[in-house]
Amino acid sequence: MMAEKLVVISDKWGAKKGLWIASYFGYLQQYYDIVFHDCQQLGNVDVSISSEENIDKAFREKGIDRAVSNLIKKETQKAHYLAFGAGATVAYKASLKGLPAKSITAISATGIDTEEETAVSDIQLIYGECDKSKPSLKWAQRVGANLKIVPNFGHTLYSDEKIISEVSLELLENITKKVI
Repeated sequence: MMAEKLVVISDKWGAKKGLWIASYFGYLQQYYDIVFHDCQQLGNVDVSISSEENIDKAFREKGIDRAVSNLIKKETQKAHYLAFGAGATVAYKASLKGLPAKSITAISATGIDTEEETAVSDIQLIYGECDKSKPSLKWAQRVGANLKIVPNFGHTLYSDEKIISEVSLELLENITKKVI
C-alpha cells in the first residue's frame, strides 16, 4: 500500500530554526510520505537581516501571497497538510484558493481571521490559549472553522514536545483509521 502524502510547511523561520520539526518527522515518517516546504523559500522571503520584525514585514507585504501561489503550483495532488505559524497561514489561504487537501492541521496560523470563509476540506486550527494571533470563537463559528485552543501555551506551542506528540498521534490515528 502506498503511504499517504503529508506536506509539512515550516513557520516563518524556515528550516533555520526548525530543529523541533525533526521530532514531527520522527513520529510521522514511517507512515507518511513527507514533503517539506520551507516557508521562507515558498514566499521568496529573502531578508538581509533575519530579525523577527523584518521577516514578519516581508511575509505581510508579499511573502504570504507568493507562498500561497507557489504552494498551489507545487502541490497538485491531494495530500494531508501539517503547517506552522506563517506556513499554517499559507496552507489555510491556499486551501481557499483550491489547494487539493485531504486534511489540514494548521497550528498558530496568523491573520486568518480576516477571511470570511473556511476551506471545505477537513481543516483543524490549533492555537495556544496565550497566542495573541488566535482568532475569536465568534469568527470560528461564523466561518465554520474547527478551532482547538490548548490551555497555557503561546504562539510557538508547536515546538513543544507534548504538543508535537499529541498532534503527531492525531495524524497517525487519522491514517490508521482509514486502513482498517
